[in-house]
Amino acid sequence: MLDVRRMQMLRAVVNSGSVTAAAALLGYTPSAVSQQIAALEKEARTPLLERVGRGVRPTPAGLLLTGCAEAVGRQVAEAETALGDLIAGRTGRLAVRYFATAGAGLVAPAVARLRAEHPGVQVELKLIDPEDPLPDVREGRADIALVVRAPEGARDGVRLVRLLDDPYLAVLPRGHPLAGRPDLGLADLADEPWVGSERPGPCLDAQLDACEAAGFRPRFAVESEDYVTAQGFVAAGLGVAAIPRLGLGSRHPGVVVREIRRPEPVRTVFAAVRGTAPPQPALDGFLAALREAAAASRQS
Repeated sequence: MLDVRRMQMLRAVVNSGSVTAAAALLGYTPSAVSQQIAALEKEARTPLLERVGRGVRPTPAGLLLTGCAEAVGRQVAEAETALGDLIAGRTGRLAVRYFATAGAGLVAPAVARLRAEHPGVQVELKLIDPEDPLPDVREGRADIALVVRAPEGARDGVRLVRLLDDPYLAVLPRGHPLAGRPDLGLADLADEPWVGSERPGPCLDAQLDACEAAGFRPRFAVESEDYVTAQGFVAAGLGVAAIPRLGLGSRHPGVVVREIRRPEPVRTVFAAVRGTAPPQPALDGFLAALREAAAASRQS
């Protein structure tokens, strides 16, 4: 196999016209350069230089390898530039997994900020089930995923960054006897029919755990698994619902929303990243943007 460093020495000799000039340019002695050229000729199994007066000129084989050395030099320079851009976060690709209600409130503003700060980074967004996107992170198919209260056993190899506690709010029909109160105790809703807004999983568990702490289990009269649809059922007078703050972006005109106390149902949203992932400026920037979006959502 041809030695790339020796090819670069050959290139220097050919471009400068002599071994002595190339040695001065490269910081070697002329004898050291001559030895490397001789070794390269052995690898090539053909002469690469011929003497002309006090200088040298390339043989056809030497001219061929000089051109190849120039191409390799350009490729190495391009590789160094590309690597530097990737390490600095100027380029790259970030695969993001998110669940629906985190999209508008957290992911969208975070992606906008990332594109402003790292315009060369490509972001791949994929909507997933909030129950268990962690295998995608652990196995390297995703760089980051938003999750709700991941099970303890699912965290192996994954680092969880807490973003926010997303409280559930009571959604009542307009004209409901409880609608005039500024806030409600969760037990105030114990005897009401409920409109389900969550599918089985960590989000529904957050509701059920809080209701259990308040001493009751909600009686679901309607199942919807969708926040917009659940508001429609509530507005029609079919029951009350508990919907997380992030899920109440668009409120039905036929409902009122009240805070819930004693206890307050809350789902906790985390960003999951691979525990062994090397430092990445783009990923760090996206996490910072998610934290900023989470802080803004708490103040809204």
